[in-house]
Amino acid sequence: MAPPPEDPAVTRALEEAPEQRYVGERDLTSWPTAVGAGLVHLAGRLRQRLTPQAVLLVVLAVGLVLAAGLTALAGAVYDAVTEDDGVAALDRPLLDAVVGLRTPTLDTVVTGFSALGGPVGMPVLAGVVAVGLAAAWRQWTPVLLVAATAAGSLALTVVGKAAVGRVRPPLADAVPPYEVSASFPSGHTLNAIALAGIVAYLVVRRQRTKRGRTATVLAAALFALLMGVSRVYLGHHWLTDVLVAWALGLAWLTVVVTAHRLLLTLRAARHATPDPAPSDPARSDPAPPPTPD
Repeated sequence: MAPPPEDPAVTRALEEAPEQRYVGERDLTSWPTAVGAGLVHLAGRLRQRLTPQAVLLVVLAVGLVLAAGLTALAGAVYDAVTEDDGVAALDRPLLDAVVGLRTPTLDTVVTGFSALGGPVGMPVLAGVVAVGLAAAWRQWTPVLLVAATAAGSLALTVVGKAAVGRVRPPLADAVPPYEVSASFPSGHTLNAIALAGIVAYLVVRRQRTKRGRTATVLAAALFALLMGVSRVYLGHHWLTDVLVAWALGLAWLTVVVTAHRLLLTLRAARHATPDPAPSDPARSDPAPPPTPD
């Protein structure tokens, strides 16, 4: 069965230059592991019935379900360590320690920075960056990937808060403005690592120097790290809320990047053309002259 044709308008909007298949010397369409080869095989089977864009959406949907399951599992693990041992034993002592570090000036600075990772600040910031990259590169891939990342990050936050319903640290230990939603996981932290990560992924594919790529990845990692630290410093989340949010955000980022790599792989296979046949007159060697009898 022939695969369904792509919409030309969609194809043009999401088409990427061949060099964007690479991060440095790493070919993003190469899958050396058995798991990677299996994913490519499944994507190829789906391509027989769906367009590459539809395959991307299917992979994202399946990944989101798996990530949501991971979120619920993380909630169950949290319930198992809420006694006075394990990771949760660090929650109260660490909060007590950061309370002693606060100053009015530092509180103001950290509150302003933390607002960047909020349900309004982070999507707006990432959206502006995505639209800027889309306009500069004349393609809609940045908008698509950032939107998918933001939607999944929000869904995982909602699932986690509903599944666990953990109470935030006492208001007496928090810096205003106060927040009243469930504490687990930290939505600010999850948003930060997922969205900063996808922007870094988009940018490093355009950078030609290892130093530039390293600086981009470190900047995204530092932003996500400081966002999590800020939530604990302000007393808006426990340490375990932040630790789980880092893990979930990284998991969802991995899903989005993997889905996009599969899309690149399908398109690379579509554009691949066989070498000219040896019988091609334009490439055949001239016939040797006849040998006299």
